[in-house]
Amino acid sequence: MKRLEKKLWLWLFVMAVLSPLGIILPEKFGAEGAWGEWGVDALEKLLGYIPGGLKKTADIWAAPIRNYNFGGEGSVISTRIVSYIVSAFIGIVLAWIIVLIISRLLFKHEK
Repeated sequence: MKRLEKKLWLWLFVMAVLSPLGIILPEKFGAEGAWGEWGVDALEKLLGYIPGGLKKTADIWAAPIRNYNFGGEGSVISTRIVSYIVSAFIGIVLAWIIVLIISRLLFKHEK
């Protein structure tokens, strides 16, 4: 593995471990959810209406791991922290697999 690849993997690992800060800090400071991760209800509260395109397509996709949380809505903070870290690693691995498959398909002739 090249030096740059090692640094990339190290930074991805660090970012995955730090990902629970997104739930810890808002709770500590009494803030609302993360910017841009609003549901239809939160958008209606913020904007006063729901954009038409969003209203039509909001229910098409449901996340495989709702709120990155394996323990459900009322789970303790430690369960949510572990769930965030595991979700981050799952996302990293899935993204790596997709990039690997696409690169193999695109550069198939270079074996």
